Amino acid sequence: MSKTRQLTFPWNKPSKARFNHFFFEDANFAAKDALYGEDDLFIYGLNGTGKSFLLQSLCNLYSDRDKTSLYIPIREVKNLGSNFLESLESFDLICIDDIDFILDDSDWELSLFNLINNSLISNCRLIFSSHLNPSHINFQLKDLISRLKKIDHIEIFPVSINKLSDALKFVSNIRSIKLGDNEIKYILTHSKRNMSDLVSVLNKLDELSIQLKRKITIPLIKQVI
Repeated sequence: MSKTRQLTFPWNKPSKARFNHFFFEDANFAAKDALYGEDDLFIYGLNGTGKSFLLQSLCNLYSDRDKTSLYIPIREVKNLGSNFLESLESFDLICIDDIDFILDDSDWELSLFNLINNSLISNCRLIFSSHLNPSHINFQLKDLISRLKKIDHIEIFPVSINKLSDALKFVSNIRSIKLGDNEIKYILTHSKRNMSDLVSVLNKLDELSIQLKRKITIPLIKQVI
C-alpha cells in the first residue's frame, strides 16, 4: 500500500481530535507519554474518559507526519466481518477501539491474532482500547490473550471532581465558547459530573447560542439541561 495520509472508510467519520484539545490531568500524563511513543499499547478505562478521542488524536498526529493510520471502532465495523482486518499491517498505525466487542467471536479473535503477528513483521504500530482491564478480557483464543499480555497497558483516568471546572474552562477556551464562572458553576451543579456528558452539554449550548444569536447565560443553559 502506498504511503498516503490518513485513510478514510465509509463508516469512519472525519475527526478534529487533537492531543492539545484533551484535558490531561497529572494521572494521565503517563498515558500521554506512552501514546506519543512508538510502542504498541493497550489503553483502558471507564466509559466517557476519552479513549476514542485519544485514539483519533493519535491517528491525526500520524496524518500530520505523512504517515498512514486507521481508526477502527469495532462496535461499528464488526458487522463487516472479520476479514476486514486482513492485509492492514501495511499501515504505519492501526487504532482498534472497543476491542472487547469481539469477545467470544472466534473468527474475529483469530483475525486479530493474525493482525498482531503480521504487524510485528511489518512494524505497524497497534493501539487497542477497552473499558475493561485487558487482564479481565477472557478471549477464547489463548494465543491472543498471550499476545495482548505482552503489550504495555495503561489506564485512562476520569477527570477528578475538583478539576472539572478547570477542564470545562479548558474545553470552552479551545472551542472559543465564552463561559463565565457562574455559568460553569451552574453547569457543574446541574449536569452529570463526567467530561463526556459535560462536553455534550457544551456542544448543545454552542449550537443553541449560535442558532438564537445569544450569549450563553444561565437562562440559556436551563433550556439545555
